[in-house]
Amino acid sequence: MKEDHRTEWKERWKDDFLKILCGLANSGGGRLVIGRDNSGSAKGVKDAARLLVDLPNKARDVLGIIVQVKSRTVRGKEIVEVDVPSYPCPISCQGEYYVRSGSTTQLLKGAAL
Repeated sequence: MKEDHRTEWKERWKDDFLKILCGLANSGGGRLVIGRDNSGSAKGVKDAARLLVDLPNKARDVLGIIVQVKSRTVRGKEIVEVDVPSYPCPISCQGEYYVRSGSTTQLLKGAAL
């Protein structure tokens, strides 16, 4: 497994990561995995039950999209996976538009926008 334009790993959730969900929605869909480090090793999350409730609501309220959120156990560590579908219309995150390029999330500006 590795990060690419459809997969992003984060050790813990930050609301700033809504930009990643936005970028995934605008780039053909993908998955954000919470509880893995940059090398892909499962580190686990302590608040998986809370994330299962909060993340779908934040995606709906901030981005206007529906995401699938599930938890699973990998090598005894609980991780949370957020599956983001592709959307036919541009999705914004607080008035800004993002896309995935390689394993990065890019803010669209100027002519790219």
